[in-house]
Amino acid sequence: MDDVAIARALHLLGVILWIGGVGFVTTVLLPAVQRLKTPQERVAFFEEVEGRFAWQARFTTLLTGLSGLYIVIAWDLWDRFLTPQYFWMHAMVLIWALFTVMLFVAEPLFLHRWFLRHAAARPEQTFRLIRILHLVLLGASLVTVLVAAIGSHGGF
Repeated sequence: MDDVAIARALHLLGVILWIGGVGFVTTVLLPAVQRLKTPQERVAFFEEVEGRFAWQARFTTLLTGLSGLYIVIAWDLWDRFLTPQYFWMHAMVLIWALFTVMLFVAEPLFLHRWFLRHAAARPEQTFRLIRILHLVLLGASLVTVLVAAIGSHGGF
């Protein structure tokens, strides 16, 4: 087995764990949190579970980014970023960059404090906004995974 095959397998594993986790948070965790009785219970439960998932998401986005970069370098695929038929590669990088900024920059610097402050003052509106944002991110991620799977197998 060659090194690029291993990188591709790690890339796929990272995407599955990362986007699968986003799917779980969006479709299972957030609806469950909204059914808890008090706003304090909602915030505490969401903080505990989301905090644990954040470490998995950070690791898997890092794994996905590094393995993807390795594949591009090893196969010298830079010219694909100049060709419209490989738009799906741009989509992968864009989704990865968006999540990376959220997880490594926005969340630690200000987003976590924003959530706690707004959840304490307006819990219903805050959780509704978070659910909508998660739905948008999940939808964009799933479309990207779909077009990347089609594109990487010569479908475009």
